[in-house]
Amino acid sequence: MPAPTAEAVVYNRVPRVTADFWLIKLMAVTMGETAADYLNVQMGLGLTATSLTMSAILAIALVWQFAQKKYVPAAYWLSVVLISIVGTLITDNLVDNFHVPLLDTTIAFSIILALTFLLWFQTERTLSIHSIFTGRREAFYWLAILFTFALGTAAGDLVAEKFALGYLATGVLFGMIIISLAIGYFLLGLDPILGFWLVYILTRPLGASLGDLMSQPTQYGGLALGATITSAIFLAAIVAIVAFMSVRHEGEEVVEVGWRVDSGS
Repeated sequence: MPAPTAEAVVYNRVPRVTADFWLIKLMAVTMGETAADYLNVQMGLGLTATSLTMSAILAIALVWQFAQKKYVPAAYWLSVVLISIVGTLITDNLVDNFHVPLLDTTIAFSIILALTFLLWFQTERTLSIHSIFTGRREAFYWLAILFTFALGTAAGDLVAEKFALGYLATGVLFGMIIISLAIGYFLLGLDPILGFWLVYILTRPLGASLGDLMSQPTQYGGLALGATITSAIFLAAIVAIVAFMSVRHEGEEVVEVGWRVDSGS
């Protein structure tokens, strides 16, 4: 019979949820909003060319991410930033190129995300983000994240533009909802998985509102910093935090400890 010879440590392929996680996630989604505008408008690539280019770069980044057997900050957060941009572009294409109303896209992505979670749970019997240690679970994880960004973009634009609340009021609104969910988790026993995914969705419109507030012209209620400067500010902050995480091994999480078996070969 094969005998166990050495302890095998299995790492989670995605980071622990810490204050650093939410800070960099908020910056990543903010940059996703402004970077999409920069590539589409400032560089004049247009929605179609921008979407195809960023989707190709995202595919390369995800190949790098899936090759990791533990959480690697550079690979993970590069994928998050790129999937934030692509998620934004998916919604923008549906609204601007195919003229799908924002309300319809919000409802559609809500249903698609719910179906993704349902299929994930039926396949894996868990939606825990603390046990992403197989390729299939990671595929469900990134698919869900893509749809959270698309849904967050649609919901944020719906509230800010169609409901005419403006960028600041929209940001405050989603910020208050996030705070209420945090209170529910820490004080009222809100399910941690449900709470995590709800906050993950809502940080998208919060970050988008912040990005638009900083980048858009004053006549549209913004601070007129422009997409270039706003994107550069958040990119620098993301790089600094990722470097800190890499040096400190911040966010690494062990899933389970087993035994490697010596087969004698």
